[in-house]
Amino acid sequence: MRAWHHLYPALPAFHGREQLRAGIGALIGISLCALVVNLGAILEASPLYLVAPLGATAVLVFCVPNSPLAQPWSAIVGNVTSALVALAVSQIVPAPWSAGIAVGAAITTMMFVRALHPPGGAVALLTALNPATALETGALFAVMPVGLTTAVLVLAAIAYNRATGRVYPFRQPETEDADEPEQRLGLSTEQLGDLLERFNQSANVGVADLGRLLAAAEAEATQHRFDGTTCADIMTSDLITVRPDTPLPEAARLFRGHAIKSLPVVDPDMMLRGLVLQGDLLEVLAAQDRPAALRQRSPRRKVSEVMRPAARAVPDDLPVGALLNRLAAQGSEVVPVTRGGRLVGILTRSDIIGLLLHGAEDRPAA
Repeated sequence: MRAWHHLYPALPAFHGREQLRAGIGALIGISLCALVVNLGAILEASPLYLVAPLGATAVLVFCVPNSPLAQPWSAIVGNVTSALVALAVSQIVPAPWSAGIAVGAAITTMMFVRALHPPGGAVALLTALNPATALETGALFAVMPVGLTTAVLVLAAIAYNRATGRVYPFRQPETEDADEPEQRLGLSTEQLGDLLERFNQSANVGVADLGRLLAAAEAEATQHRFDGTTCADIMTSDLITVRPDTPLPEAARLFRGHAIKSLPVVDPDMMLRGLVLQGDLLEVLAAQDRPAALRQRSPRRKVSEVMRPAARAVPDDLPVGALLNRLAAQGSEVVPVTRGGRLVGILTRSDIIGLLLHGAEDRPAA
């Protein structure tokens, strides 16, 4: 029974109407290719017809659009490259050896140009088994019909997948959003790529998809770890705040009189405008050369000149676990907590440490 178990379906059951979504997409894509072929016949264009491997391309671009093997570069360049390689092999190597050599050479070439696309192997085999038409057309065979019809299918997949809620092409990690590292358990794009390389999965999963999977896993893990604790549950709500026009000496007095390291900057409606850190204020005051200069110039300087932007504020219903990486690895000392844009609390490293230590003696060791 254990041996038979390995022959069971490896794919999980598809959710919702995914089967119908993918099937309709393939129907539309191949139908558009057929329409282009018919228009070419009417216009008496160069030889243009459907090739069987397009069906396999349709499976990839409509059923698994997040796979690196299904991306536009892989699909178009992979099919075109395979056609060119098979055409060259057919001119040099006689049958029946041409078939195997064409497929092997096509796979090697696709990997070399980073355009691995499984239907490309079928394009190479089809060309080698029936080389007459391809040899008659010459190098144009790779562009028309193979390249053109593949491009039509890919364009149809881009429009259809986006219209039905799928991301295609998938996100390339050209730029990294500032919030992404803390959504990925602290891993950078390069580290995610190295992880895929280590397990030889670069051809199966994209870096962006791996990041989204890790983000979902992190959210689920922290939800269990902290039993649904949100920022509102542990934040400090008894706040000492300043206004943007508060003089710097007054802010300094607040720091001296209270055991705080930051001052939220709010307007009269408690809308968060920024944050003043104790270190930033000390740096400004230390820049004054003489006490006399401090007395003359400091009263004219306002909090708005040294405050940091409030872009890093979080909503009060955010799970606490989502902040662990920001506070631990990214150097943040304090995180403003808002509700509807209004400041309702502050979270510090001490708050998080207190939560981590709470009940630690009752939790089993990891």
